[in-house]
Formats: sequence, structure tokens, C-alpha cells
Amino acid sequence: MSTGNAEMAAARAPDPFVPQVYRVARARRELADTTTLEFVPLAGERPAFEPGQFNMLYVFGVGEAAISMSGDRSDERSFVHTVRNVGAVSAALARLEAGATIGLRGPFGTGWPVVAAEGSDIVIVAGGLGLAPLRPAIYDVLANRSHYGRVVILVGSRNPKDLLYRQELERWRQRMDVQIEVTVDHADAGWHGHVGVVPALVARAAFDPRETVALVCGPELMMRFTINALRDAGVSPERIYLSMERNMKCAVGLCGHCQLGPAFICKDGPVMRFDTIAGIFAVPEI
Repeated sequence: MSTGNAEMAAARAPDPFVPQVYRVARARRELADTTTLEFVPLAGERPAFEPGQFNMLYVFGVGEAAISMSGDRSDERSFVHTVRNVGAVSAALARLEAGATIGLRGPFGTGWPVVAAEGSDIVIVAGGLGLAPLRPAIYDVLANRSHYGRVVILVGSRNPKDLLYRQELERWRQRMDVQIEVTVDHADAGWHGHVGVVPALVARAAFDPRETVALVCGPELMMRFTINALRDAGVSPERIYLSMERNMKCAVGLCGHCQLGPAFICKDGPVMRFDTIAGIFAVPEI
């Protein structure tokens, strides 16, 4: 690209600090405290995104929060985000109904290595709401199933009523080319599946650790034990990827809220290769 063309492209690019107005096309309650929202732009087209990236969602008069994509990037019309009500902004997002408008900045950050992992076995491990940032990667992998070796999806939840995307998991389970294992920490009378923590499912999974790329998202304690289980199974640190979503405020690495050692999660992550952060991952207060 010539210097003049590059300058023109930069001039046309939206200011990363200025939200664009989006309309809620659909709101669907997933769980008692969790809602999936579909947003479409009031003007122009929805920008392309990589699975694992996030947007900054701004509720007018309330505030802004970083929320990862949870939809299929092949649907070029909208952004899909699954939001759990854990604070003022997420509570306001969860109350939105079809027709409401918000401000949206993004996409930002790094994505899951779904293209780089082609030819490898894929192990996807999700804990709780961690399935939402992983869902776009799952869509990509299943849509291009012949590009991968064995595909394993391991999902954990506190209890059956907190299991996210339950109907979709059942549809994926019907496929003969994917291994799906689901576990809950605490079962109820109607649960007939695994009981226990999700890292324990790694030992039940069929994959070649030398040829495996692992994608992991969930609470940090869950990710720590999952990394240990993957390492015990023989997966090397440079083939393990984590989504390190925490404290993201500005989304462009200026405010410092999301600093993790020398890195800024909003621009160096949220998807990060484990070997690049292994030395500080388990250090408290970083």
C-alpha cells in the first residue's frame, strides 16, 4: 500500500475511543443471571473479528465493559455477546431488550489460533462462562472440521442449572467427529453425567499431546489446574492458549488497569500463549 493510500485508510478507520451506535436485534435469556445479546450497527457494516477478541460495550448513562465475542463470525450482520450480571454495567446490559441502543467500540485484542492450529488435534476446555469466548472458535473448528485432527470439547459448570448453551452442547454431542464431555461440580437428581471439576476430564480425552493445540477459558484457578492436567498429559506450554480477561478498561493499552507483568491484556491478549506468561501466571497480585 502506498503512503497516500495508507493515510487515507487510517483516516477512514474509526477512532478507537469513539463508540459506534448499535441496536439490540435480539435478547435471549440463557440462565437466571446470563443473557445473550445480538447487536447490529445503525449505520455501516459490522467489522470483521477473530474468535477470542472482545468489544467494549457502553450502556448510555451507566458505563462501559469489555465483553468477548460469543457468536459465529461467519454471520457478517451482527455481534453476539453473552453477558453475566455481575456488576452495574453487566446488569444494565442484561436488562436490554430488542430495539434498545448501545455504544460499541471494537473489536480489540488477540484471537484464538484456529487457523494456525489447522492440522493439529484441538482440545477446548471451558469452565462456566468461559464457554462464551470459546464458542466462536468452536464454530470455526466445526465449520472446517476436515482441517483438524481429533477435536475434544470439555465443559464444566458449578451445577446443571448453570450450564451454558445446553441445547447447543447436545447438538454438538450428536456429531460423530467430536468428543464432548460435560461435568458439574454438584449434581442434582436429574443429572446423569460426570460429576467433578473440568480439569479431571482431560485424562478422559482422546488426543495426541505432541500434536495438540489447547484452548482454555474460565476462572483463573480452573485454568491453572487445567494447565497442570494438560502438561501431565504431555501437551507442551507453547501449545496451550488462555483467555486472560480481566480489568480491561480502555482497550488500547493506555490506562494500565489490565497490566500483567510487562504485558497489557487488552492489546497483548486476551488470548495469550501459556509459555509467554508462565512465570507470572500464578503469582498473586500481578
